Amino acid sequence: MLNNALLLPLSSEGPSNLFLNSIVFWGFVLLGLMVIGGFFMFRKFLKVLPKADGKSKLDWQNHWVETSRHLWTDEAKAFLTMLVQPVPGPFRDIAKHSIAAEIGRIALEEKASEVTRDHCIKGYISATPKRDNKFLITFLEKNQIDYQPYRHLMNK
Repeated sequence: MLNNALLLPLSSEGPSNLFLNSIVFWGFVLLGLMVIGGFFMFRKFLKVLPKADGKSKLDWQNHWVETSRHLWTDEAKAFLTMLVQPVPGPFRDIAKHSIAAEIGRIALEEKASEVTRDHCIKGYISATPKRDNKFLITFLEKNQIDYQPYRHLMNK
């Protein structure tokens, strides 16, 4: 005969549902964060790939910033810093660099003697996504700057 003491009833609960649900939840959270990080890493990777002319987007940005460095006045630098204030802190330097590259390109193509507010606004509009135009309009209205001459750039 079997000893009844050895036949312990098996627990029907097993591990608690709360524990398993939390494992599954955090698994999805970590997977989501890895997907988001991978997306931004992939975008950065695409910027480094050379284009048909042999230079990448980052190479061109560095080129425009370096060749237009002598055109920047303290007023233009301060205005650019004010323009990028709505950008979240961790991304502000990168955004400022890419916008400055576009501003420098515009100023050099116009053969300007210095970077002006006009160049800054045009460069900001062409360097940022269209969804950011509402921030620019709010900023310009707050500082009482007429943005009507740039409307055609915003609607492209």
